[in-house]
Order: sequence, then structure tokens, then C-alpha cells
Amino acid sequence: MVGAGVGAWFALPVNAVTVSGNVRLSEARVQALAGLDGSFGWLYYGTWRARGLLDSPWVQSAVVTRTFPDRVAIAVTERTPRARWQRRTGEVVAVARDGTVLPGAAGTGALPLIRGWGPDRLPEVLHLLDTLARYTVQTVTYTPSGVSVKLKTGSVWSGDLRALVKYAGSISMYPDRDIYIYPWGVSVQE
Repeated sequence: MVGAGVGAWFALPVNAVTVSGNVRLSEARVQALAGLDGSFGWLYYGTWRARGLLDSPWVQSAVVTRTFPDRVAIAVTERTPRARWQRRTGEVVAVARDGTVLPGAAGTGALPLIRGWGPDRLPEVLHLLDTLARYTVQTVTYTPSGVSVKLKTGSVWSGDLRALVKYAGSISMYPDRDIYIYPWGVSVQE
């Protein structure tokens, strides 16, 4: 029995690895995260080794498929930068749609900048960015009393995010104005 296990270890090595879906992570990095260092047989490669893929903040999801006798295919879905977030320390980092910090992200200067103080409102603001996706959002500043959104032309302020989402259409009606949105309506400033 032990001889059969040792024989399978060496007789069925992983000889071919394919990686797809990677943009920011190199193929070698994906293989390393998946635990494919070549020191084991195909029969002994499983979920417990591939779990390292999810340790990378860049990997949103991954599917690892073993094909007899010696192949492993890895299909990854990477997170993409959605915004820049200025932390309380002043450091600016890129964040994905789900709020995951993406270290080393490059080319993010055109993404909206999120900053603020008080209770952390990052998840709410990221959702707000999705709602306002058709507008050119440059910055979002949050405080305990509300959220201010600076657009390419004009701005929007609201103390209530639900009201801001409800009356977001006002932005296109008054594109070059400063808009204040309240639960009971909209105020437009010249």
C-alpha cells in the first residue's frame, strides 16, 4: 500500500499548468499562490494547496481544475481598482469595489478619491460610486454629517445617502450647479 502511494507520487507528477484570467498577477505568481511548486504528484494536489490563491488581495475568485493524468488549470478572476482611498494616516491606496486594498496598483490617478473623517463609510461610498457611475465623480468626502461629491462640473451634498441615491437624477438636470439633497427634496445653488 505504501509502495503504491509512493509510486503514484512519482508516476503522476503535475507536468502541465495553465493559467487564465490573470492581468496584474504573473503566471508564475498565480502558480506559486496555488501551491504548484512541483514537489508532489497529481493525486496529492487538492483544495488545501490551492487555498493560497485567496490570500492575495488581487484574487477575487479562482477555479482550479485537475485533469488526469498530469494537468492543472487555474482560472482566476482578479479584482480591479475602483477608487483611491485616503486613509486617516494620509496614505492613498487603491481599493476594489468590495473595499479590498490593492497593494501596488498602478495607473489609478484618474479614479475617484475617497476621503473623510468620523465613522468609516468606505463601503457606503463605494456603493454610492456605483450609483453615480454615469457621472464623472472626482472626489467623495464623508463626515459624520453627510457626504459631498465633487463632479467634473458642480457638486452634490447630502446628509442622507438614501436620499442622495433617490434624487441622483437631479445631477443630470442641473449638471453645472451645486446641489444639496435632503430627505424631503433638492436645493440647487447658482
